[in-house]
Amino acid sequence: MNEIAWPTIDSKHLIVDSKQMLIVEKEMFSDGMPQEALMEKAGIQISRWLLKKKSLLKDGITVFIGPGHNGGDGAVIARELFLKGFYVQVWCPFPIKKSLTNNHLNYLTSIGVTKLVEPPDANGKDLWIDAVFGNNQTRKVDDKLIKLFNQKFHKKSGKVISIDIPTGLCPDKGEPFLENAVKANYTLAIGLYKIGLTQDSALPFIGELHHIDIGFTTKKLSKIEKKIFKISYDDFKNIDLPSLPKNNNKYKRGRTLLIAGSEKYPGAAYLALKGAISSGAGFISAVLPELVADSIWQVAPEIVLKGTMKCNQNGHASLFSALKNIDLSAYDSLAVGPGIGIDNYDWQKSKEYLTEFEGLLILDADALNRISESELGSKFFLERKFKTWITPHSKEFSRLFPNIKGETNVGRALNASRELNISVLLKGANSILADGEKAWQLIGTDSQTARAGLGDLLSGFLAGSSAIDLTFCGNITTEFFAKYVLLHSLAASKCKKGSNSSAIGDELSKLIRNRKTRQIS
Repeated sequence: MNEIAWPTIDSKHLIVDSKQMLIVEKEMFSDGMPQEALMEKAGIQISRWLLKKKSLLKDGITVFIGPGHNGGDGAVIARELFLKGFYVQVWCPFPIKKSLTNNHLNYLTSIGVTKLVEPPDANGKDLWIDAVFGNNQTRKVDDKLIKLFNQKFHKKSGKVISIDIPTGLCPDKGEPFLENAVKANYTLAIGLYKIGLTQDSALPFIGELHHIDIGFTTKKLSKIEKKIFKISYDDFKNIDLPSLPKNNNKYKRGRTLLIAGSEKYPGAAYLALKGAISSGAGFISAVLPELVADSIWQVAPEIVLKGTMKCNQNGHASLFSALKNIDLSAYDSLAVGPGIGIDNYDWQKSKEYLTEFEGLLILDADALNRISESELGSKFFLERKFKTWITPHSKEFSRLFPNIKGETNVGRALNASRELNISVLLKGANSILADGEKAWQLIGTDSQTARAGLGDLLSGFLAGSSAIDLTFCGNITTEFFAKYVLLHSLAASKCKKGSNSSAIGDELSKLIRNRKTRQIS
């Protein structure tokens, strides 16, 4: 397995499934950590988080205490908030099964916390805390309970906080067990992020996702076999970008070639080139449709035009006539796909040039659609023996890999990358990068990155950035891929001049320059 340098292996970054979480906890108990102590720690840490948000607590708190240890966490929270002077009441929607939870509940009533006999009123302004099932959920839950919580959520009369996992949501798939799950304003993940919480399907239920640290050691976390990392804008400060020697000429500062655009989609070519320019690559070449080639010098005079593509009667570009005249060995990276359209006959003739390219091949958009519709299909990747990155969104992925399954998008991306020896960016609200051994999932990204044209911009940026780093490092891993995708998303979130692709490209260029300047200083 490749050594992991970014992000760090800690509880803020690791994502696990429910079984992995239980294994880590059991190992802690076998090492001597009492269950009582872990419950106390979780409950007190959550209480401290809540006490920093006193506006949530001012109208009182109702804690829904479940039958297991998640309910025990809720009881500790109730105790701590009550002792701080807040009005607290609790309700147990199911019979208590764990003696430890029952002991905490008995103590609550002994110190004066109200234990409700009937369900609480969803019209009240009090904060509701969902401490019902958490990570141990394995099946559907009473629909009446979920409806009660969601009545509260939709009335907006008071906030809902779920402890670890919203009730009714599968911790591994991020989907409701039945038709619905509790919709929370906040979800507080205890110890480690559960993989269900980071999936696009979970977004309507989890609200703001926060981490509650309960003290896992790096040594313990390093033993987790399947490494899935959460990355967010906070991780930008820890990104290291290789800085090239000052005396390197343009040919030693990254050489990339982009094949993009068609008569039907001319804008895709401009945007891909904008992304490549934003990367700061020293030598950017392009193969463009004649319509774009005639005017490219006006908008991007630094681009070296290496060839033009004719287009078929549907306006889709033909690659073969251009590829046969280009020495691809002169390039560190090659990006193919944005806006080229579909032409299966042309793909059959041109795919051999791409199969034999020894540099990094980046395939996006219509290049992936051409592969999907070709006779060879995804077996194309098995014929190629060199490094390949692909950037499908969910529908493109399904067309490309109809037989690759997984409980989550993370699983699908990992399985595809493992079977075909490629690196996969599966684009979505929480995009995923995978290389067969590890995965990185973006969390908390800006919604402006889901816009037409930004994928084209990203393709060009990947091509330019990877060419630079290949010049410096000789070989780059999927970790670099994850960094580039995070930078692209961060630029979109920072762009104050508007959210169009051209403006975001300018912001991306500024972001890269400022980051490298800080590294040097």
